[in-house]
Amino acid sequence: MSVTESPRSRATAMPWPGLVALAAAVFLSITIELLPTGLLPEMGAGLAVPAALIGLTVSVFAFTVVLTSTTLVAATSRMPRRGLLVAVLVVLGVSTALSALATEYWMLIAARVLGGLAHGVFWSIVAATASRLVPERLIGRAVAVVLGGGTLAMILGVPASTILGQALGWRAAFAIVGGLTLLGALAVRLALPRAEAGAAPTAARYRPGDPGFASVLLLCVVTAVTMLGQYAVTTYVAPLVTDLIGLPAGAVGPLLFLSGVAGAVGLVAAGSPLARNATAAMLTALGVAAVALAVLGLAITPVVSVAAFAVWGLAFGAIPPLLQTRLLRTAPPTHRDAASALYTTAFNTGIGGGALVGSIVFGAFGVAALPWGYAAVLVVAAVLVAVGARSGRRGSPIGDATPPAQPAGTSTPTRPSTT
Repeated sequence: MSVTESPRSRATAMPWPGLVALAAAVFLSITIELLPTGLLPEMGAGLAVPAALIGLTVSVFAFTVVLTSTTLVAATSRMPRRGLLVAVLVVLGVSTALSALATEYWMLIAARVLGGLAHGVFWSIVAATASRLVPERLIGRAVAVVLGGGTLAMILGVPASTILGQALGWRAAFAIVGGLTLLGALAVRLALPRAEAGAAPTAARYRPGDPGFASVLLLCVVTAVTMLGQYAVTTYVAPLVTDLIGLPAGAVGPLLFLSGVAGAVGLVAAGSPLARNATAAMLTALGVAAVALAVLGLAITPVVSVAAFAVWGLAFGAIPPLLQTRLLRTAPPTHRDAASALYTTAFNTGIGGGALVGSIVFGAFGVAALPWGYAAVLVVAAVLVAVGARSGRRGSPIGDATPPAQPAGTSTPTRPSTT
């Protein structure tokens, strides 16, 4: 059990300083997680290892989250959330700076493991922390604002760090982002209120037999499968752009920016009346993404490939918010934190597994095989969505319900979290 809400902390509607500080922390955490993806050639050359091994640092980071976050959150359940957030952000910033100092591959791996430990705890408490800052009726908006830092990371953070790393060197990019994360920890310390006593406990774990468990579990499987395919490709976006699309290395950052903007549009569409039928919206997004990836795999011309790249980003941008909305509506209120923990684990399992599978496919068959593999994975995800829609009416994990409007919130990082 853990403290989940305080009546007095909800007295002020939309406390922007705290929400913006949390959004900035989300922005930095996602940027750090995906920082290697745009700098594979530079990092590989700097450490004298193949680009595929650099891609595995994303897997190491994600699997550290999967294997340790639940245990660490349980161990820190009695700590004030503001202090815990500050602590994990400091560790995340220091680990990123240590990555910049790595002279051997194992040093980079060790730094990424340290960062993954902090990242898992951060994502397990950040959304719940935001929910405690506002009245009940404003929780959805507050969480969307905070998780909006994830979309900004995809639109600005990762592309900017890629451009920065190409201009100044990958070590400079890691050092600068690490320093900014330390500033983010200070901002969280100053902007968030002190924790207050008085709490309504929630379920610490989500177990078989609990209401909605089967539906939430299927949602998590869909999430893991989709993220696996997504990160199998995006981890190797640099060689995808240069070797498959045929553009220079300098185009990686701008293309990531284009994809991020398109993803933000898709996320807004997921919260609009266009997504009133959630099953149809999810199947449409999965189908459009699969077709775009197939076109990308054909490598017809650079112009067509860039257009397919953007459409892929647009379609994928709608998928995580639709999944998150169904998760929150399927789980009982007392089990939403525990359900979010399962979702976080599934999301990071997909990220780590995707980077690992991508490394294998990239090494064995080349970069051209990655889009085709992801298209096939999306077909599997669509089948699971269809099965879930038929499995029950009221308990369906992907039922037909209008998701609440979400502004540009997250595309990689719509990860619910626990306290």
